[in-house]
Amino acid sequence: MTALSSQPYKGTRDYYPEDKRVQNYIFDTWKRVVERFGYEEYGAPILETLELYAAKSGQELVNEQTYTFTDRGGRVVAIRPEMTPSISRMVAARRQELPYPARLFSIANFMRYERPQRGREREFWQLNVDVFGVDEIAADIEIITIADAILKEFGAKAGEYVIRINNRKLIHYMMAEYLGLDATGALQMTKLFDRRNKITEQDFDEQALLILGEAQQADIEKIKQIIDAKDIASLPEELQRASAIAEIKAVFDGLEKAGVDGAIFDATLMRGLDYYTGTVFEVFDTHPDNNRSLFGGGRYDGLVGLFGAEPISAVGMAPGNTMIENFLDVHGLLPENTSKTDAYVVVIGDALDDARRVAYTLRQAGLNVEVDITGRKLDKQIKTAVKKNIKHLLFIGGKDAESGQYSLKNVDDETEEKLSPEQIIEKLHA
Repeated sequence: MTALSSQPYKGTRDYYPEDKRVQNYIFDTWKRVVERFGYEEYGAPILETLELYAAKSGQELVNEQTYTFTDRGGRVVAIRPEMTPSISRMVAARRQELPYPARLFSIANFMRYERPQRGREREFWQLNVDVFGVDEIAADIEIITIADAILKEFGAKAGEYVIRINNRKLIHYMMAEYLGLDATGALQMTKLFDRRNKITEQDFDEQALLILGEAQQADIEKIKQIIDAKDIASLPEELQRASAIAEIKAVFDGLEKAGVDGAIFDATLMRGLDYYTGTVFEVFDTHPDNNRSLFGGGRYDGLVGLFGAEPISAVGMAPGNTMIENFLDVHGLLPENTSKTDAYVVVIGDALDDARRVAYTLRQAGLNVEVDITGRKLDKQIKTAVKKNIKHLLFIGGKDAESGQYSLKNVDDETEEKLSPEQIIEKLHA
């Protein structure tokens, strides 16, 4: 019989304790920030009917990236590739009962069948943050402000990231009025813009000409004007007349007042999913070793209405665990990877019962204490604690029980002192 592989499924990742500590640090930071803004946590099933995603997420996601199967009841279901359709379904189910604005968040895992690469995996974890029931641009400003607050909470400084902002209404105007494309051509051009940084300039021009049709070289120059625009003021005059320009300006004005100083306008930012209807944004890392999009989001006012409920406005975003981890890594912002165990009890001789008694006292005081129950030699017990990145060793044995004083050693600075359980509690809580 051939031995089973010890490797995880392609595009997925095993989280050993040291990896899980980093992941939990990211999750805890996400949760702390969004709860600060009044968002409440929800959960949703990992399986949904395929039609939920086919309705609005886009055919590329459904046909090429979604894990699907037929269940025993003959239903075609999918492992969720994203959360937005699920939370929209949930809001539709309780459309009349929810208090608005409904500020909701979840931290969950997803599956997409795509080519694994740096920062992109087939199984991934995301924070999903959404606000429902606010038609005004204030919701767009709030979600982008939260994106900025999250990175600042991790310790990121100005200039280490940039928030690129556009608006789907401007994009539609750009495609239909400025370039004169029909609905099919507009969709194709939008997708092409979305891939612009992944292909060569020549390939982009050639594919653009195919979408524009013959004798449309002049429109290539129009497209270059869009690409070259560094801010709203440098857009072609024809695009300045779009009603979406006022919305974009209002977003930037609101962000400035909210203390967000890393936002810029990007007319080429499309966001690939079809359900966006207004503001779209992406957060980019500026570090040369990780110069790429970290995460994004935007307004999607149409999804709830697909479930037969009265339409309701929505804005959301979804940072991913791995992309955030890469960002923290290249900027030197990862926390010290130490165990959550406060002390490792090294048992000397036959002092296990005393070790358990002392450990009980420490645990009752809220400390995390691991007792070595193996009966091994001291060096092996100590080696285990060091491998686990536990900062303190507590030696118990001999006549310690009689004196009530135990040796507590700090692994980092090699200091060691004799303390009572009460003193140990005070020291480890400090």
